[in-house]
Amino acid sequence: MTRPLRCLSVTVVHRPDDSRVRTRLVGALLDAGWEVVQAAPFGAFDLPLHGGPDGLTTLDLPRARGRRRGAAWRAVRALLRERAGEFDVVLAHDPEILTAAVGLGIDHLVWDVEEDTAATFVVKEYLPKPVRGLAASAWRAFERVAERRWSLQLADHAYAARFHREHPVVTNTVVVPTSVTPVGDDRVVYLGTVTTARGCTEMVRLAEILREATAGDERPVRLDVIGHAADAASEEMLTRAREQGLLTWRGYVPSEEALPLLDGALCGISLLHDLPNYRPSMPTKVVEYLARGAPAVTTPLPVAVALVEASGGGLVVPFEDPQAAADAILALRADPERAASMGAAGHAHVAEHYDWATQGPAFAASLAQVAAERSPLR
Repeated sequence: MTRPLRCLSVTVVHRPDDSRVRTRLVGALLDAGWEVVQAAPFGAFDLPLHGGPDGLTTLDLPRARGRRRGAAWRAVRALLRERAGEFDVVLAHDPEILTAAVGLGIDHLVWDVEEDTAATFVVKEYLPKPVRGLAASAWRAFERVAERRWSLQLADHAYAARFHREHPVVTNTVVVPTSVTPVGDDRVVYLGTVTTARGCTEMVRLAEILREATAGDERPVRLDVIGHAADAASEEMLTRAREQGLLTWRGYVPSEEALPLLDGALCGISLLHDLPNYRPSMPTKVVEYLARGAPAVTTPLPVAVALVEASGGGLVVPFEDPQAAADAILALRADPERAASMGAAGHAHVAEHYDWATQGPAFAASLAQVAAERSPLR
């Protein structure tokens, strides 16, 4: 009898229940019959270690956050040194995992390239500004070494330009329901991590404008924010806005519970700023809004614009302009037929082009190919 393939999935940055890492990637491997050990910062997020579904076991690691990354790096290196040889594939989700693997002879590592790491240094507030450019240049050089040393998979087609060879692309698609709740209520929804760079200041001002514009209505428009605040400024702003009754802030909600909260919403918003690490990427939240039949209101990042224009499922507003976002939202509310048409068009488009039901098996097959070529257990 053929034994099941084994994968060690490692992160010290993401939540253990992160929608890409746990729900999509690990889930696809389990569906394909793999055995998976998920090593992640369970304790740091107050999440219990558990066996989960058949084939999944979990390990706790320290969390890497801000300048406090040494303990996580050392723990990962110890884990890889001791146990990497027990698996057909090691799936690395963070830059820390790659640097910890240097010199350990782990040929069967696969780097899941989820963002433009060098570009993110621009918004790393824990790094002194003079250091950010040097850090970005150093990481670009390390990426070239990583590409020669290990297998890569990319979370976005736009990342291909950073590398010399072709690599599999496993985009942040979503599980698209076959039917959705039509647009029908007065909730504006934001789903995702909240930071100032992701538009927290604009969201709070938007909530104020919507409240003022619809204060006399039987059903005033309200903003529903679903996601944790990843910086102190955003946490302070959201806490104050919630206390003032401007918006609903739910904090982090697991993906399987958060996505149904989009059902029937007037629209979903993505107010990302114009920053280098956002420009080449598809904002997953925009895909999620359309997948649940909610029109998307997004800032003009190129890939997001291409999606809403191709699908007919949303509107584009200027960067850092909450008044323009409010005007777009109120226009949708004033024309329910248009809003419903956008919601239906967006859902149909992502069902055809962005459904994880087809992407998941392709990802599992890609890792099986790496295992066939590089597994130490062959």
